Amino acid sequence: MDWMEYGLDGVDAVRVVVSCVIFYFGVILLLRVFGQRTLASLSSFDLAAIMAIGAIIGRSILGDTPTLAGGVLGLATLLILQALTGLGRRFGVIRSVVSSPAVVLMAGSEILADNLSRTHVDHDELMAKLRSAGIRNRDEVACAILESTGQISIIRRGVPIAEEMLTGVVGAERVPREG
Repeated sequence: MDWMEYGLDGVDAVRVVVSCVIFYFGVILLLRVFGQRTLASLSSFDLAAIMAIGAIIGRSILGDTPTLAGGVLGLATLLILQALTGLGRRFGVIRSVVSSPAVVLMAGSEILADNLSRTHVDHDELMAKLRSAGIRNRDEVACAILESTGQISIIRRGVPIAEEMLTGVVGAERVPREG
């Protein structure tokens, strides 16, 4: 089979693969810098921005004239990188690079402004999540945690919190244990 018929020679194939790898790890780095909330809940503005970013990245990976073979090779490279990253999460070093730790945003009724700032979560966003969880008063909250997925979990007061529930959570020592 002559790959040039499909617009891809050996040099182009290497360029596509290398570009995919660089962009993949570049996106992971940027998500680590800007925080796990970056992709957790997308507004219509965020979705439009992500689509534009995807188009720019895709165009950059595939070059001036995208081809079928280049697109298939780029897609295959990204899927392989994703699979390898998933496997690598089993190891502490790789997990710490690609996954952000969970962070306490509220400890009891106290909002932890330092952790809000660190995780790029604003006060209004936290209040909206509390309301959506049915919280009527901050005194009802045992803790609010920004999970590694970017979602915010709310744990209500009333039942003591098991130690394992807060293992590995940044700021867990600030959460009142009585629940």
